[in-house]
Amino acid sequence: MSLNFGRTILAIPGPSVIPDRVLNAMHRASPNIYEGELIDLTASLYPDLKTVAQTKHHAAIYIGNGHAAWEAALENTLNAGDETLVLSTGRFAAGWGEMARRIGIETQIMDFGMQGQIDPNKLEATLRADKDHKLKAIICVQTDTASSVKNDVAALRKAIDQSGHEALFMVDCIASLGCDRFEMDAWGVDVMVAGCQKGLMTPAGVSFVYFNDKAAEARKTASPSLYWDWYPRANPEAFYQQFAGTAPTHHLYGLREALDILVHEEGIENAWARHETMAHAVWAALDVWAQGGVLSHNIEDVAQRTTAVSAINTTGAESTALRKWCEANTGVTLGISLGFAEPSETEWNKHFRIGHMGHLNIHMIMGTLGAMDTALKALNIPHGENALTAAAKLLAQRA
Repeated sequence: MSLNFGRTILAIPGPSVIPDRVLNAMHRASPNIYEGELIDLTASLYPDLKTVAQTKHHAAIYIGNGHAAWEAALENTLNAGDETLVLSTGRFAAGWGEMARRIGIETQIMDFGMQGQIDPNKLEATLRADKDHKLKAIICVQTDTASSVKNDVAALRKAIDQSGHEALFMVDCIASLGCDRFEMDAWGVDVMVAGCQKGLMTPAGVSFVYFNDKAAEARKTASPSLYWDWYPRANPEAFYQQFAGTAPTHHLYGLREALDILVHEEGIENAWARHETMAHAVWAALDVWAQGGVLSHNIEDVAQRTTAVSAINTTGAESTALRKWCEANTGVTLGISLGFAEPSETEWNKHFRIGHMGHLNIHMIMGTLGAMDTALKALNIPHGENALTAAAKLLAQRA
């Protein structure tokens, strides 16, 4: 006998749960890509994408995952031999930096480890020391899904301004857009990259590059390929050139439905507040479980945690056992470890992640927490009791 029948919950930090409405919107025959409703529908996406990012500047859509957006951002702003500063707080800024290195851009990495934010003071000191302004770009993430840290983007912009440096400020919001508060224009971000499969609740395969006028000027001296060039994507003379070929037709229909939900029905401010509430429910449960001495937050400071994902540490191999038991017996899939000294099996087994992003409500988050509580008991993993009560009380207070 198995209890694992019924709807499953994908509680990983992306791809996130896709609303049925989005899936239904994509369930159609291929449309005409040269004229008609698809052209009008696509044009309607850009104002809402800009609302989510809180910008009045430019946006380009690419057929590809977040790594595609990384490369597009680099190709349009930098040239081989240019120098960049990579601010690493987990795995993904370093990955963006590695991509830059592979295409001939020199990278300087400041590693802040897996358990804390970027230090704005250290950033400012580094930029002041670069008196000749050899650094052309500063690269970081708002949220690193490996560590679950959330960097203070506004504070980093302030540090850049105080240093008097002219480098482009480039931020990866793949894990955070639509989840954590992000204000591109108010926070002075020059280039931002994102994907569709997390806070934007659309199946993976489309990514976005947002850029302001300063970044648009940098493109004039860069040499992007015909495919990566963001100019025709953001300023299309014809629909076909907007995607350097055939459009991602069904993703566009799905994205339109997802933006209807996020922007027009819920509202981005409310979405940020909902994610904050759901995250605090997860943290309330984990605070109680941690009393057993085995589980702990990877990011101890609440102010430094993203509302999109929680990275959790265990003292031994409990993480892998917990994940496998939940998936096999409860229909809940938790996130694997990333960034903690892979491929070391010892380290892999000591970390896991809970994704709480996108299309998520109380019964979904309580279902995930209930499955985990059941697994802890089934596996005899020491843990504090009444974690679900703590989460439910928090949700009741905030509902």
